[in-house]
Amino acid sequence: MTKTNHNMSVFHARWNVGAVLFAKGVRTFCYGYLGILLPVYLADLGLSATGIGAFVTLTLVGSAALTWGIRVPAERLGPRAALVTLAGLAVVGAVLLLRSHEPWVIILAAMVGNVAVGAGETGPFLSIEQVVIARAVVPVQHTTVLSLYNLLGYGAAAVGAATVALGTPTTLFAGFLAAALLQVVVYASLVVRQAPAAPVAPPARVARPWTPVIRKMAALFALDSFAGGFVLQTLIAYFLHARYGLDLEALGRVFFVAQLLTAASLLLAPRLARALGLLPTMVLTHLVSNVFLIGIAVAPTAAVAIALLFARQLLSQIDVPTRQAWVMSIVPDDEREAAATTTTLWRTAAQAVTPFATG
Repeated sequence: MTKTNHNMSVFHARWNVGAVLFAKGVRTFCYGYLGILLPVYLADLGLSATGIGAFVTLTLVGSAALTWGIRVPAERLGPRAALVTLAGLAVVGAVLLLRSHEPWVIILAAMVGNVAVGAGETGPFLSIEQVVIARAVVPVQHTTVLSLYNLLGYGAAAVGAATVALGTPTTLFAGFLAAALLQVVVYASLVVRQAPAAPVAPPARVARPWTPVIRKMAALFALDSFAGGFVLQTLIAYFLHARYGLDLEALGRVFFVAQLLTAASLLLAPRLARALGLLPTMVLTHLVSNVFLIGIAVAPTAAVAIALLFARQLLSQIDVPTRQAWVMSIVPDDEREAAATTTTLWRTAAQAVTPFATG
């Protein structure tokens, strides 16, 4: 790791990467069990299948709104202030989960706390953290470090999924609160070098050659996420629970293995990217994984459905670090917040449309 274009020392760069990785692990550990617990918990509180779909949609709408809302503060105040604010909102969401048993309050808490309902995290944390990483490492290391970032997230989520049956909802919500408070402290420790203040009369905005490319790719990512909204982890967990009768303990074991397989697959991303290129790696692995996904819907037994889920998880997320590295590589440093939030926002917003229909 070398000095960055923000004149950040090697120590501070490594500190920032380590802090982001730690926060990612703590947060996604909680997402691992919340994504399984919440649909079952809400069903036990009397929410219908349509209501579960509405819950997932509203949670994604909240994530999209936070992604859109955090862009300007992140650009003006820097990623540290943005991440501390997001972690503070997660604290509020966790408190709401602990204080109420009303379904609408639980849904509001998930929206405010940016609870992830998919196997992979989307939303404002992801948008800002990948910028912190991109500024802390040289471009040739982007795919490798972002693969590690996503690998840690899936690994932590796998462990979280395995713990879902070990505690009561109250203890699990308390764990989410502790994790959110810890993230506030960790994000506050980030070392951020702010860009020089803009002149009073800035020059006219010039056309950026990368902007049309980002918009086209954001639209493509949105189309992919629209389809992916039908098969979020929360909805797959509910599908396995409703169709095959899998309880929380069984679901925890299934998604523990699924997340581990996803984490392991990310080790292949840097090698495939070097051998095939970023874009071919994104396309090829995604197409094959979707073949397995189609089979889950028509699986005759729980065992077949789970086997197809495992096969899909081996490939479905290899495109994630390559996509992130590609976006970070084609834009100038001072536009990375805008590029990251734009692509993430389009993905999250598109993904929010479909879960309600699945109900």
